[in-house]
Amino acid sequence: MTELTSMKNIGKELAAKLNFVGINSAEELIELGSKQVFLRLKIKCPNVCLVHLYSLEGAICGIEFNNLADDKKKELKVFSDSLKK
Repeated sequence: MTELTSMKNIGKELAAKLNFVGINSAEELIELGSKQVFLRLKIKCPNVCLVHLYSLEGAICGIEFNNLADDKKKELKVFSDSLKK
Protein backbone atom coordinates (compact mmCIF):
# COMPACT_ATOMS: atom_id res chain seq x y z
CA MET A 1 0.00 0.00 0.00
CA THR A 2 1.25 3.42 -0.95
CA GLU A 3 1.08 6.20 1.63
CA LEU A 4 -1.41 8.95 0.84
CA THR A 5 1.16 11.62 1.66
CA SER A 6 3.37 10.33 -1.15
CA MET A 7 0.80 11.68 -3.63
CA LYS A 8 0.83 15.23 -4.95
CA ASN A 9 -1.51 17.60 -3.09
CA ILE A 10 -1.99 15.23 -0.13
CA GLY A 11 -0.47 16.71 3.00
CA LYS A 12 -0.76 15.38 6.53
CA GLU A 13 -3.99 17.26 7.23
CA LEU A 14 -5.83 15.98 4.16
CA ALA A 15 -4.41 12.47 4.69
CA ALA A 16 -5.83 12.53 8.24
CA LYS A 17 -9.25 13.49 6.89
CA LEU A 18 -9.03 10.72 4.32
CA ASN A 19 -8.11 8.21 7.03
CA PHE A 20 -11.11 9.46 9.04
CA VAL A 21 -13.45 8.46 6.19
CA GLY A 22 -11.79 5.10 5.60
CA ILE A 23 -9.31 5.93 2.84
CA ASN A 24 -5.92 4.65 3.98
CA SER A 25 -3.86 4.30 0.82
CA ALA A 26 -3.23 5.89 -2.54
CA GLU A 27 -4.68 2.80 -4.17
CA GLU A 28 -7.98 3.21 -2.33
CA LEU A 29 -8.19 6.86 -3.35
CA ILE A 30 -7.51 6.00 -6.98
CA GLU A 31 -9.97 3.11 -6.98
CA LEU A 32 -12.83 5.15 -5.52
CA GLY A 33 -12.12 8.32 -7.48
CA SER A 34 -12.13 11.94 -6.43
CA LYS A 35 -15.90 12.46 -6.51
CA GLN A 36 -16.78 9.46 -4.35
CA VAL A 37 -14.05 10.29 -1.85
CA PHE A 38 -15.10 13.95 -1.75
CA LEU A 39 -18.68 12.87 -1.06
CA ARG A 40 -17.47 10.80 1.90
CA LEU A 41 -15.47 13.76 3.15
CA LYS A 42 -18.40 16.14 2.73
CA ILE A 43 -20.65 13.91 4.82
CA LYS A 44 -18.24 13.64 7.77
CA CYS A 45 -16.31 16.90 7.35
CA PRO A 46 -18.82 19.46 6.04
CA ASN A 47 -16.17 22.19 5.95
CA VAL A 48 -14.33 20.63 2.99
CA CYS A 49 -14.47 22.78 -0.11
CA LEU A 50 -13.94 22.70 -3.84
CA VAL A 51 -10.16 22.98 -3.42
CA HIS A 52 -10.20 19.65 -1.59
CA LEU A 53 -11.94 18.07 -4.56
CA TYR A 54 -9.39 19.61 -6.94
CA SER A 55 -6.60 18.34 -4.70
CA LEU A 56 -7.99 14.79 -4.77
CA GLU A 57 -8.34 14.81 -8.56
CA GLY A 58 -4.85 16.24 -8.96
CA ALA A 59 -3.45 13.57 -6.65
CA ILE A 60 -5.10 10.83 -8.70
CA CYS A 61 -3.76 12.36 -11.93
CA GLY A 62 -0.31 12.96 -10.44
CA ILE A 63 -0.39 16.72 -11.02
CA GLU A 64 -0.65 19.84 -8.92
CA PHE A 65 -4.33 20.68 -8.47
CA ASN A 66 -3.94 24.12 -10.03
CA ASN A 67 -2.75 22.44 -13.25
CA LEU A 68 -6.03 20.59 -13.81
CA ALA A 69 -7.59 21.32 -17.18
CA ASP A 70 -10.28 24.01 -17.15
CA ASP A 71 -12.93 21.57 -18.36
CA LYS A 72 -12.08 19.17 -15.51
CA LYS A 73 -12.29 22.04 -13.00
CA LYS A 74 -15.72 22.98 -14.37
CA GLU A 75 -16.91 19.36 -14.14
CA LEU A 76 -15.74 19.09 -10.54
CA LYS A 77 -17.31 22.44 -9.62
CA VAL A 78 -20.68 21.31 -11.01
CA PHE A 79 -20.39 18.14 -8.92
CA SER A 80 -19.45 20.07 -5.78
CA ASP A 81 -22.27 22.57 -6.31
CA SER A 82 -24.76 19.69 -6.73
CA LEU A 83 -23.98 18.55 -3.19
CA LYS A 84 -25.10 21.91 -1.78
CA LYS A 85 -28.69 21.44 -2.90
